[in-house]
Amino acid sequence: MFPVDLPVAESTGGPDAILLAGPGEHHEHLVKSFSHLPLIRVVTDHDSADLSGEGGAVTEYTLPASLDYQKLLDILYGIASRRTDNTAVERRSGVAGAGAGELALPGRSQAMRTLSHLLERVAGKDVTVLVTGPSGSGKELIARRLHALSPRADGPFVPVNCGAIPRELLESELFGHEKGAFTGAISARSGRFELAEGGTLFLDEIGDMPLEMQVKILRVLQERQFERVGSSQTRQADVRVVAATHRDLEGMIARGEFREDLYYRLNVFPLEVPPLAQRREDIPLLINQLAIELERDGLGKLRLTQAAVAALCSAPWPGNIRELGNLLERLAILHGGELIGVAELPARYRPEDDTPELVPEAEDGQGVDLKGSLQAMERALIEEALALHEGVVSRAAPHLGLRRTTLIEKMRKLGIESR
Repeated sequence: MFPVDLPVAESTGGPDAILLAGPGEHHEHLVKSFSHLPLIRVVTDHDSADLSGEGGAVTEYTLPASLDYQKLLDILYGIASRRTDNTAVERRSGVAGAGAGELALPGRSQAMRTLSHLLERVAGKDVTVLVTGPSGSGKELIARRLHALSPRADGPFVPVNCGAIPRELLESELFGHEKGAFTGAISARSGRFELAEGGTLFLDEIGDMPLEMQVKILRVLQERQFERVGSSQTRQADVRVVAATHRDLEGMIARGEFREDLYYRLNVFPLEVPPLAQRREDIPLLINQLAIELERDGLGKLRLTQAAVAALCSAPWPGNIRELGNLLERLAILHGGELIGVAELPARYRPEDDTPELVPEAEDGQGVDLKGSLQAMERALIEEALALHEGVVSRAAPHLGLRRTTLIEKMRKLGIESR
């Protein structure tokens, strides 16, 4: 029907989706035979009722008989993208189970591809991992992926923020305590190491841990043993430790603020999460993913224009993915169901040249630089489409409603290089 280039998943020997146009005698058989695949219906008001009883597809979409090309393209690309992600995760984990798609890392930039490859290599190895990266970049997400793809996936994942717990309570929080061990200990309590038995313990913001507690953590990592506060009974620690920090631990070691021996125990396999500003090509994908989650949580349907997405791709994002998520949540609450353009974005996320500069006529007889503004907008849209489709011109062209040759010519005129 339309020439559309889509992400290619590994061959499964069958179709990725079923497209039905109007009523037909074989439709019911097809729907039942491929009930595990997404179903796209092209219907009119007359035949939509006749097809209502065929159901059973895992996901169903409806298109009007007039065939909204952009909507069809979005549907097909979304299906192919999810199929690609699910296939990759199933290959990594060796299991094709429910929810496998939840394990895919959000992003197809080179930085995230490298991180995903490293994560795959270490997930099945029961070694300590240190995840580093700026605040809000998704370090806990990486830790959860490690756990979900590991042999300990059936065990608990227990997170603890080392910087959010008062230092006088941290030992009890991690190792537990016996009744009467200190004032207020009215009963015995298990610590996070016990709660994580057979699973993964995530020590977030390990750089905020006091030096006296660092010694105790080092002993657990070395000997796999610990005692509750107020007890002499030694307990075994059958847990995998994943630590994370946004701090410069090597700098802290030089200042005497972090133990060097603990650093090398934690840093067996380092994983560095890049800031969002270094993976801007992932932003459209993240926006789509977060928008789906917001709608699922009942906060409203989020719809952004291409210009708004392009503006967000050029924002600085000091707060990384957390900042992006907070912004989209705010937009969903304020403008849910509406089409959100650049004007609806908070001022800090708008391009600096969003409002064209007016030049007094007395100086040169010109007003708004319409040509320059249109070229800037066209450049932003093309670059955003190329980033979304990994630089593949044949995929970006239909996304923009252009022929491949037309897009190549526009890129040449605007000085945009293909990857």
